[in-house]
Amino acid sequence: MDYFKHPEREFKHLLTIPFIWALLGPILIIDLFFELYHSFCFPVYGIKKVDRSKYIKIDRHKLEYLDIKQKLNCIYCGYANGVLNYTSAIGAATEKYWCGIKHKSDKEFIEPKYHQDFLEYGDQESYEEEREKSAE
Repeated sequence: MDYFKHPEREFKHLLTIPFIWALLGPILIIDLFFELYHSFCFPVYGIKKVDRSKYIKIDRHKLEYLDIKQKLNCIYCGYANGVLNYTSAIGAATEKYWCGIKHKSDKEFIEPKYHQDFLEYGDQESYEEEREKSAE
C-alpha cells in the first residue's frame, strides 16, 4: 500500500488533506450527540442498544510495515467510518421503531437492507394492524 498511489497526483493529494482531517471535529460531535441520544432514549423506548464495538474498529495502526502517516490515517479511517456506520445503525433502529414503512419505490433510491422488514409503502391495512398490535 503506497501512501500516494499516484505520484503524479501527490500535490493534489496534499491539498485535500486539510479537508479530510477537518471532518474529524464534526465526526467527534456527531459521535457525542448520537451516543447521548442512544444512551438516554433507547432504554426509554425499549429498543435494544447497538453494540458500538461491532462498528468501530481501530487496529490497522498496529501494523509494523506502515509509516507514521499511514498509521494516523488508519486510526482516522477506522474511527470516522466506524462512527458513521455506528450512527447509521442507531438511526436504522430508530427508524424501525418510529416508522417501519418503506419509501415509495424509486429506481434511483438505494434502499437500506434493514428496510426489508418494513411495511410496504401505501399499505394502510398492514400499518393499522401493526399499530393495533403495538397498542396492546
